[in-house]
Amino acid sequence: MEIPIGKDVTEAATHTKSVPRGGIIGRTSGQIAPEEPRGASTQPSCLPLSRTGLECTCMVQEGSPLAAAVENYLRARPRWVRWREWLTGRRYRLAHFLDRPRPLVIVAHAFRDATRARQMVRAMEQDWLTVPAQCREVYDEILRRAPGIFIIQLRRKNVCGCLGHRHLMVKEAPFAEPHDVFGGAQVGEMDIAYDRVESWLASPLIDTALDTQFMAGSRREEFHAQQLRLRLLSIVLHEAHHMAFSHEQEEVVRARSVAFYRDALANYVETARATLSLTIDRSFSRFGRD
Repeated sequence: MEIPIGKDVTEAATHTKSVPRGGIIGRTSGQIAPEEPRGASTQPSCLPLSRTGLECTCMVQEGSPLAAAVENYLRARPRWVRWREWLTGRRYRLAHFLDRPRPLVIVAHAFRDATRARQMVRAMEQDWLTVPAQCREVYDEILRRAPGIFIIQLRRKNVCGCLGHRHLMVKEAPFAEPHDVFGGAQVGEMDIAYDRVESWLASPLIDTALDTQFMAGSRREEFHAQQLRLRLLSIVLHEAHHMAFSHEQEEVVRARSVAFYRDALANYVETARATLSLTIDRSFSRFGRD
């Protein structure tokens, strides 16, 4: 659904459903938008609000007051600010870990990286719920103590070569200063280098072995996509850990995030083994021999 920016924010809001530290972190500048054409649809639906620069997915928890407040805040900024951001190609996607109301995650990305941003959102909203409960429980306290809002600046690469970083200060323009609409929630920020993560072997021996198992299989592409999203998710959790416990040793933080990735990937492979077809999917026979 596209919100007509030219209308009063309160009117637009009535047509909108609530959408629902470190070595790996970052931040961004956002943009919301030019005026929508007359006759733009106002039927509640799964956003994107691409013309406004704000995109919210249908997986976001409905009824989240914080998400709705942030959404309306971004739309209510001066029109010249929204135009400037839109013209420079800055976009935002809102997401949640769907088993908890907070943190609210805002993925800030360039227009050309919309597909990458969708994968990031999918990792948090869908893949998070598919990992074993014991893996999620390890991060319960961390996510409770992490900032109520955190910004993920999605980049392709970092000059330093790092996967990402936790930012000590929030630099993303719309979120750099405290605002009443945030309801007292703290704001944190990180960056993630998507292309660097794509080529990263989080657990070299396991990754190589599993890749070999899927090499001749018909689900290899699906496996690689899932593997990438679990890497992205583990890095988000790694940086959230730094945000929540800033004095925790890097070795401890890394060990926990790598263990999460390893166990989540193993669970996916076990599930894949149980669902592979003997007659259709060539990966089945390969698993049987290994």
